[in-house]
Amino acid sequence: MVTERPRPLLIPSPRTPSSAKDLPSLPVLSNSVVKVNLDNPSLASGMDSSNPIESSSSCEISFKSASRSLSSNPSRASRGNSVRTGSFRDLGSRPVRLGSRGGDSEMFSASQKEISDEDARLVYLDDPAKSDERFEFAGNSIRTSKYSIISFIPRNLFEQFHRVAYIYFLIIAVLNQLPQLAVFGRGASILPLAFVLLVTAVKDAYEDWRRHMSDRIENNRLAWVLVNDQFQQKKWKDIQVGEIIKIQANDTLPCDMVLLSTSDSTGVAYVQTINLDGESNLKTRYAKQDTLSKIPEKEKISGLIKCEKPNRNIYGFQANMDVDGKRLSLGPSNIILRGCELKNTVWAIGVAVYCGRETKAMLNSSGAPSKRSWLESRMNSEIIVLSVFLIALCTVVSVSAAVWLRRHRDELDTMPFYRRKDFSDREPENYKYYGWVAEILFTFLMSVIVFQIMIPISLYISMELIRVGQAYLMIRDTQMYDEASNSRFQCRALNINEDLGQIKYVFSDKTGTLTENKMEFQCASVWGTDYSDGKVSTQNQQVRYSVKVEGRNVRPKMSVKVDPQLLELSKSGRDTEEAKHVHDFFLALAACNTIVPLIVDDKSDPTAKLMDYQGESPDEQALAYAAAAYGFMLIERTSGHIIIDIHGERQRFNVFGLHEFDSDRKRMSVILGCPDSTVRVFVKGADTSMFSVIDRSLNTKVVRATEGHLHTYSTLGLRTLVIGMRDLSDSEFEDWHFSFEAASTAVVGRAALLRKVASNVERNLTILGASAIEDKLQQGVPESIESLRTAGIKVWVLTGDKQETAISIGYSSKLLTNKMTQIIINSNSRESCRRCLEDALVMSKKLRAVSETSDNTGTSSEAARGSVALIIDGTSLVYILDNELEEQLFQLASTCSVVLCCRVAPLQKAGIVALVKKRTSEMTLSIGDVHDNKGFNVLLCTLCRYALFACFTLTTAINEWSSMLYSIIYTSLPTIVVAILDKDLSRRNLLKYPQLYGAGQRQEAYNRKLFWLKMLDTVWQSLVVFFVPIFAYWASTIDVPSIGDLWTLAVVILVNLHLAMDIIRWNWIFHAVIWGSIVATFICVMILDAFPMFVGYWAIFHIMGEASFWVCLLGIIIAALLPRFVVKVLYQHFTPDDLQIAREVEKFGHQRDMAVEVEMNPIMEPPPRR
Repeated sequence: MVTERPRPLLIPSPRTPSSAKDLPSLPVLSNSVVKVNLDNPSLASGMDSSNPIESSSSCEISFKSASRSLSSNPSRASRGNSVRTGSFRDLGSRPVRLGSRGGDSEMFSASQKEISDEDARLVYLDDPAKSDERFEFAGNSIRTSKYSIISFIPRNLFEQFHRVAYIYFLIIAVLNQLPQLAVFGRGASILPLAFVLLVTAVKDAYEDWRRHMSDRIENNRLAWVLVNDQFQQKKWKDIQVGEIIKIQANDTLPCDMVLLSTSDSTGVAYVQTINLDGESNLKTRYAKQDTLSKIPEKEKISGLIKCEKPNRNIYGFQANMDVDGKRLSLGPSNIILRGCELKNTVWAIGVAVYCGRETKAMLNSSGAPSKRSWLESRMNSEIIVLSVFLIALCTVVSVSAAVWLRRHRDELDTMPFYRRKDFSDREPENYKYYGWVAEILFTFLMSVIVFQIMIPISLYISMELIRVGQAYLMIRDTQMYDEASNSRFQCRALNINEDLGQIKYVFSDKTGTLTENKMEFQCASVWGTDYSDGKVSTQNQQVRYSVKVEGRNVRPKMSVKVDPQLLELSKSGRDTEEAKHVHDFFLALAACNTIVPLIVDDKSDPTAKLMDYQGESPDEQALAYAAAAYGFMLIERTSGHIIIDIHGERQRFNVFGLHEFDSDRKRMSVILGCPDSTVRVFVKGADTSMFSVIDRSLNTKVVRATEGHLHTYSTLGLRTLVIGMRDLSDSEFEDWHFSFEAASTAVVGRAALLRKVASNVERNLTILGASAIEDKLQQGVPESIESLRTAGIKVWVLTGDKQETAISIGYSSKLLTNKMTQIIINSNSRESCRRCLEDALVMSKKLRAVSETSDNTGTSSEAARGSVALIIDGTSLVYILDNELEEQLFQLASTCSVVLCCRVAPLQKAGIVALVKKRTSEMTLSIGDVHDNKGFNVLLCTLCRYALFACFTLTTAINEWSSMLYSIIYTSLPTIVVAILDKDLSRRNLLKYPQLYGAGQRQEAYNRKLFWLKMLDTVWQSLVVFFVPIFAYWASTIDVPSIGDLWTLAVVILVNLHLAMDIIRWNWIFHAVIWGSIVATFICVMILDAFPMFVGYWAIFHIMGEASFWVCLLGIIIAALLPRFVVKVLYQHFTPDDLQIAREVEKFGHQRDMAVEVEMNPIMEPPPRR
C-alpha cells in the first residue's frame, strides 16, 4: 500500500520579462500614478522564436503573395459515447517539504548570488523601530512635486535659463542697465524678458500646485496598521518599514509589502495592476505556508526578512524570511507593489519592506522624457547663424564708428549733435566720453542692444501658444473621438506637434497595434485531424456551455464558435482512441494556464451568472473559453487544486506544480494529479519549441499532419499553439518533485534551476494537437496603412509571430499587395545572411533602375513600378545586428516601402529601431513662425541703416516702447491665430490624396533655400522702408521721431500683409486679427506720442496731417511687396506644387463637375545622416 503524497502548493517557474510591444514611445506619467510594465508575456504562437521549418538558409524574391489555400483534412474516426469517471488514489510514499510559488527574474540575474550583509536590508516583523534603528529607511510619504515655497524661484529660474536664448536676452537687459550703454529705457528693456519668465513661472507653479494637491491626497489616505496587537487606521505617510498592514478588498496598497496571510486558505491573493501598467486582468500573489495560520491580533508575529536593497527591478525580488526557526525563500510572487489593488480577496496581511520613494513604483517614476522637435533643433542652429551675423554687424558698426571718430577727432569738441566738451563749467570737461578705445567697445555693446530684435523673444512665446492651440484643436476633434472607450485624442507632448507632419518611418508591433488583442478561438487540430474544413467563420455555431453552481446556471462570459462534430466527439468520453485524445486536448486547454475563474452577475438575466476568466494573457483566456464551450469548464482554482466541470461531472485535479511560460523555453506546463490516480504533465507552447520535445517516433503521421495544419492556420493569419502531454511514473514524479522543491527553495540560481527542472519533465511528449486563435485587425487598419504607404511613409512591422502568420496579416491589412516584389531572407549563418543581403541589394537596384526607366518612358509595367517589401526573420537578425551587416540591411530596407520582421525578440526590436534612427536624416517639415521673425528682420535692417546715417552713434529713431510693443501687440496675434487656424485643404481632400504628405518630406514648407530667399526679400523690403521716407522728407523739417513713427507703421502693415498673402482659407477671425493689429498699431503710436515725457511728443500728429505721409506709406507697401507678389504668381502658375494643385481642384473641380486627376510629385528619399 502506497502512502499518500502531501499535496504541494502551486509553484510555477520564474517569469522572464518579455513583451511583444517593446517599441520606443512618448510615456507620460501622471502626477502621482506611476506607469510601469508588470505584464506577463503572452502565450502567443511562436513568440520570439524561430521556426525550424524556416531555419534553413534561404533568400527568396517573389512577385506574388504566398498561397493561402487550405490543405486537405484526414477523415474523422467514429466517436464513442461513454463517460469515464475516476476517484483519487494515494500518490507518493515519501513526505516532502512544501514550498510556495516562487521564482526570480533571470533578466536581472538577481538570484544568481547570495545577498551579502552589505547589500541586504533587514526588516524585523512588527518592529519598525528595530528595523530602522539607524534611520536609513525612507518614510512612506511621497512627493511628485518639483518645487517648494523656498526653492521655487531659484529652481524655476534655473530651469528656464536652460534656454540659451533667455541667457542672451538677460545679457541684453543687464547691458542696458549700465548708464554708458542705456539705449532704451531700463524698464522697457527688462519688461519683455520679465513677462516671459513670469508667464512660464505661473504656468509651472500651477502645474506643481496640482502635484502638491495630489501628493497631499495620496499621503493622507488611511490604511489598517497593527499597533499594540490591534489593527488601527493610520495615514499612509506615517507607515514605516517593518509594520504589519492589513489590506481589505478593493483597497490600494500603500507600500511594497511581503504577503504573510490572506483570507484564502491556500494563501493566494488576487491583485489588479491597472494603476501601474493599465492591465485590468488579475494577477496572483501568494503567502508562504508557514505564515498562513498566524493571526497578528492573537499572537505575536516575530521574524526577520533579509531582502535586497531598494531597486528598480519590478520583475524580480530576492529575499529570505526567518520565521519560527525556519528560513523561507521569497520571490516576486510573494511581494505586492505599491499601487496594486486587492481584488476577489477579502483581506490580505503583509509586512512593509519598501516605503515611499524607495518603492519599486516610485523608483521607476522618472518624468516624461524631454523631447525636442526638429523645428526647435533647426531654430537653434539658425539662431547661432543669426548670432554670428549679429556679431558681424555690430563689429562693422563699431569699426565704422572708430574710423569716423579718428577722422573727426579734431572736430569732436564742438561738433553739433555730438559735442564732446561740456562748456557749462569754467574748465570744459569731456561729457560722457571715455576715450577712443572705450567708445569703440561701448559702440559694439550698444549695437548688440539696438539690434537685439534679430532674435526676438516673442518667437518663443508665439511657438508655445501655437502648440497649445493646435493641441486643443486636436483634442477637441470629434473625428478622433472613440465612442466605444469614451476617449479622445491625447496630446501629451506639446513641443513635438509639428513632427506629426514629418514622419518617414513607422515602426509597429502587430498584436494590440494592428490587431485588437482580443483573441477568439477559431479551430483546432486534434490527433492529426483538422476540425475547420475552411468553414471556421461561417458555418460553425456559437455555443455557451452552462453548469449549475449554488442552484444557478453559470455560463462562460464569452461565446465561442464550435465545430459540431468536434463537440459531439468531446461528449463521447474516452471510449475510443480519438475520443480519448480529444478529451485530453480540451483538458489541457482548461488546466494548463493561470486563469482565475470568477463568477459575476449576468446583466441580461438576473437569475443567471457568468463565468469570467481572468488571466494575464488573452491567449489563455481564449483557450479557457474554448474548453468551456466544448464542455470542459474550469470553475475553481486554488494554489493546490483545480475543479473542472466535464460535461456535467465535476472532477478535481491536484496541481502539484506549474512551470510558467518564459522566453527561453517558450512553453508552459502543469503537473496534475488526475481522478484516475495518474500523474500527468500537460504542456503547451510555440510550435518551434514544442516539436523539439515531442517524441516523433511515437506518432510520426500525426506530427506531420499537425505541422501541415499549423502552416495552413498561419497562412490564414491565425496564432497557433501546440499541445502535448505524457504520463509520469511514480519514480519520475518523485524525481521531479524532489528537484522542483529544491529549485523553488534555492537562494542562489533559483531561476536557472527551475528552468532546468521544467526542461527535464517537458520531454518525450505525445502530441495532442494544435489550437488556432484569431486576433482581429482593428477597425480602419487596412485603410490607414494604405494611406501611409501612399504618403511615402515606410511602415515597419516587428512581430514575434510566425512568418506565415505575419505575411497573412500583411495582406489583410494591405501592408503587402500582390503588386509588390517580396524579398524574403531566412538564414542560419552570418555568411548566408551576407550573401542574401548582397543578392537582395543587387535585385533592389535593378528594380529601382527599371522603375526609373518606366517613369521616364511612360510605360506602366505593374511589376516594374510596384514597390518592394522586405521580409526577414529573427534568426537572420541575430547575425545581422551588431556587426558590419547592419549597414547593408539599412541600405536594403531604405529601398523598400514595407519591412516585415518575423520571430523577433524584444531586444531585436529595440536594435532595429536604433539601426534606423542612427542612419536616417532629421525630420523635414516645419510650421515655423516665419512671418514674425521676418518682420523683426525688416525692422532690424531699417535700424541698422539709420545707425549708418547717424554717425554710428546708435541713436534710435523708433520709440523704445514701440519696439517693445511690436512683439506684444503689433504683430504677435495674427501670426499665432493664423498658425493655429489656417489649413491647406479640407479633411476630405487630405485623406483622398495621401501623397500630399510628401510636401513635408520634401521640405517644401521650410528649407535653407527658402530661408535665404526670405532673407533676401527682407533686405529689399528694408531698403524700401528706409530710403523712401528718407528721400521723401530729405529737405523737409520733419524730425527723426516722425520718421520713426512712419517706419513703425510701414513695417507693421508690411508684416501683416505679408502674412495675409499666405493665408489660404480666409474667415472673419483672420480679418479681425490682421486689420485689427494694424488699427491697434496706429492707436498705440498716437497714444505714445501724446505723452510729453517721451521723445517725439505729438510727432505722429504732425506727419499724419500731410498728404505726403499717406502717399509715402502707400508707396512703401506697393514697392516692398510687389517683387514677392510677382514671384509668387509666376511660381504658382508655371511650377505649382502638389498643395497648390489640390487647392485648385478643391476650389474649381466640383464646380466643373468633372473628374480631375491630380499628378503628384515623387516623394524623394531624405539624405542619410552622416
